[in-house]
Amino acid sequence: MVSVCFYFQVHQPPRLRHYSVFEIGKHNGYFDDHKNHAIMKKVAHKCYLPANRIILDLINKTNGRFKVAYSMTGIVLEQLEKYSPEVIESFKQLVDTGCVEILDETYYHTLSYLYSKDEFKEQILLHNKKIRQLFNYRPKVFRNTELVYSNEIASFVEKMGYKGVLAEGADHILQWRSPNFVYKPKGLDKIRLLLKNYRLSDDIAFRFSEKSWKEFPLTAPKYANWINKINGNGNLVNLFMDYETFGEHQWEDKGIFEFLRHLPEEILKHPDNDFVTPSEAIKRYNAVAELDFPHYVSWADVERDLSAWLGNKMQQEAIKEIYNLEPHVKLSNNPALLDEWRKLQTSDHFYYMCTKWFNDGDVHKYFNPYDSPYEAFITYINILNDFRIKANKLGEVKVVQ
Repeated sequence: MVSVCFYFQVHQPPRLRHYSVFEIGKHNGYFDDHKNHAIMKKVAHKCYLPANRIILDLINKTNGRFKVAYSMTGIVLEQLEKYSPEVIESFKQLVDTGCVEILDETYYHTLSYLYSKDEFKEQILLHNKKIRQLFNYRPKVFRNTELVYSNEIASFVEKMGYKGVLAEGADHILQWRSPNFVYKPKGLDKIRLLLKNYRLSDDIAFRFSEKSWKEFPLTAPKYANWINKINGNGNLVNLFMDYETFGEHQWEDKGIFEFLRHLPEEILKHPDNDFVTPSEAIKRYNAVAELDFPHYVSWADVERDLSAWLGNKMQQEAIKEIYNLEPHVKLSNNPALLDEWRKLQTSDHFYYMCTKWFNDGDVHKYFNPYDSPYEAFITYINILNDFRIKANKLGEVKVVQ
């Protein structure tokens, strides 16, 4: 038997507006509300609403046999509430079917675990609260920002009570093993580890419309046949990807929605196949082995490490400076200041500063508001300097030149 576990990341960052050095000290507002509104409406129209309709229809047509999971960041939910509340309602419909699982993550989609364990925990609790408020749902499985994972992170979230955690099925970790099983994190007994099958996931997320790909065009029967071949060689196929794969990364006119419409039917033609949520996978399958992730692994780029966010001096300096402000911002007891500080932690700001443009160049350009990583850095530093001044007025923060 092989179970298919679909997981989708739903995230859009609060994009910064171009902030001039001459604006430092004027506190003119850091976020490009016009651009954020336009992008959210576009993604809602091209991806979220049509994809949600299709998935709801598939759940109904299969009598609940089709199941998926979502991780929706707090900041995307905030923007949807403000700009496209109909999307929130469509997600509520999906959750109400009982065939959809929601996962927890950091509210602001940050790399906070690397810099502040306290902030990491606070953001998880904020996210959990938001999910309970909107969907009356309490997540049991955790996925960190961009699947950033290590042994330490697994231990931390196990202590918070999570039953499972998601990670990248990186070859250098797995070596001869398969990602198509449930595993245990090193030294832990309670929490379970679900690994992304990146080859099969990326066939949809990145290669679907690539005409030079030897498997082009990708059809639902062809893909289902690849799934069928795992029977006897694995229990579980974890297909993890950005939700924007459907309609935005892969456009509707390329056939991505038709592929989605027909895929569950094709997979379920095999009598030993079914669909599960992450929680169901953990309950059904025993862990086959313990896996050691001594260093951080992510799902980004070909390296599967942290270099997409921390690979150059610009990124390292920017992220270090924002977290240096934590004690002062929190002592200010100013909710608006705290929210701004947290939105400035969103990992996308540092991703836009990435200077790696090799195999993953198109990925780094997706909805990137900057012409270059240097422009992204300058904008961020200008805003950071302005934020220091404002925080100094509100929270006695010393300005560091």
